[in-house]
Amino acid sequence: MIDAKWVRFGARVAASGACALASAGAVAQAPADCRAAEHRQFDFWIGDWIVRWTDAQGRAFEGRNRIRKTLDDCVVLEEFDGRPGTPLRGISVSTYDRKAGRWRQTWVDNGGGYLDFEGGIEAGRMVLVRRASVGGRTVLQRMVFGDIERDALTWDWQRSDDEGRTWTTTWRLAYRRVP
Repeated sequence: MIDAKWVRFGARVAASGACALASAGAVAQAPADCRAAEHRQFDFWIGDWIVRWTDAQGRAFEGRNRIRKTLDDCVVLEEFDGRPGTPLRGISVSTYDRKAGRWRQTWVDNGGGYLDFEGGIEAGRMVLVRRASVGGRTVLQRMVFGDIERDALTWDWQRSDDEGRTWTTTWRLAYRRVP
């Protein structure tokens, strides 16, 4: 006679095998075609950049940012290095979410930071927004890529305490393409 616990064990093994096969089938599908116009909206950012900014005390800083496309041109990969001015280093991945019709970006850094944003093109600027808890209050934070030229752009970090009715720029980064 077969013990009931072995029957349950066998059922679990079969179920996990079915999940593995389903996952393998999903992976085997052809990758998405990311050459559509929406997937190219972040192309202005692609390249190697010198990034300059000033802190609240007026001290000037400089870092580097390398932006490239990867994963069949479906993902924009950012590699930021703030040294020597600041020890901050981080990466972000951005992709156009076709179903949502929005860009999504995730940032992680060497301080254990994690941020997630979503947004898109607004009035000629790339605007990515997130909801965050700061000091026990919910605020909106956003990144605004503006003044976009071939070899330069600005990146503003902004905050809103009134659900986006008004925005305050906390800091501005000036990007210049590495010659």
